[in-house]
Amino acid sequence: MDIKNCSAIITGGASGIGEAAARLLAAKGAKVVIADLQDDKGQALAAELGGAFCHCDVTKTEDIIATVETAKEMGPLRVLVNSAGIGFAARTVGRDGSYESAHPLDAFKRVVNINLIGTFDFIRIAATAMSQTEPLASNERGSICNLASVAAFDGQIGQASYSASKGGVVGMTLPVARDLAAVGVRVNTVAPGLIDTPIYGTGEAADAFKANLGKNVLFPQRLGDPSELASMVVECITNSYMNGETIRCDGGIRMPPK
Repeated sequence: MDIKNCSAIITGGASGIGEAAARLLAAKGAKVVIADLQDDKGQALAAELGGAFCHCDVTKTEDIIATVETAKEMGPLRVLVNSAGIGFAARTVGRDGSYESAHPLDAFKRVVNINLIGTFDFIRIAATAMSQTEPLASNERGSICNLASVAAFDGQIGQASYSASKGGVVGMTLPVARDLAAVGVRVNTVAPGLIDTPIYGTGEAADAFKANLGKNVLFPQRLGDPSELASMVVECITNSYMNGETIRCDGGIRMPPK
């Protein structure tokens, strides 16, 4: 699928994997819309790439609609990358065995609300806009790529909420792809492993921590670079025969229980 001069929304696009995907999409000629809560970073990146920034909370449908409308003004909306997400870790049962120390339910709901429900809400709104565009020669109207996680398959102790949310993204990929085939929109998901993003911090201690984590990767024994994930995301977007698939991009890692 040719993405030149079309608009492309990247949620969580101000940093990490989202930023890398935005850079690569822009390099291929797309007009990128960075949808994020990090105003300063998002605005700077959008200006650098000649795109637009939208302050967007993916749990608010009104923010999603406003972002989609901004994208439509820049060109036909044909690309959505769902990269916004959060993590959380807590054991299901607390150490003291009290009800009060059990996994906080509000935290579980928040992770699912952002990572899963926010992803679906953006899909349904963006796909609606895509369905209104003129089809390309192959009858394609757009392509959506979600970011899940290897935690969807081998989540660790304490990752109940995160794994559930990402497992939900994986689980809805095929049925949504089947649904959106009627309007010429493809849907795929990439499940990253351990990726070197700002979440790990910077400095000697952070570098040592990341090097130790990298030993768990089959090969190469290091954390992945965001550009390596972006390459897979953009392939899912542009390869017109990729549809309904979830791809692990993780160096062969299989996460241990903890």
